[in-house]
Amino acid sequence: MSAAVKYTLGRIGLFVGVLAALWFVDMSIFLRLLLALISSAALSFFLLRGWRDEMAGEMAEASERRRAEKERLRSALAGDDQPEPADQHREE
Repeated sequence: MSAAVKYTLGRIGLFVGVLAALWFVDMSIFLRLLLALISSAALSFFLLRGWRDEMAGEMAEASERRRAEKERLRSALAGDDQPEPADQHREE
């Protein structure tokens, strides 16, 4: 499972958990949802740090791969990365 999926499910789980804990508190549903959203965001900052860092690492690696592929394609289109012709491999 990718780190982004784990982190997203963790965030949703924290929100649902906090909302469930606030369910029996006497307040309006809007205030309950708002409080659950803010509380779960604050808790995820501390509790999900490992998954967030893992996700950021995966995103950085993917970005680096895309950048390298983009540079490779640019150099190929510019003619800098031309394959060697077959007749250059002949024996002398």
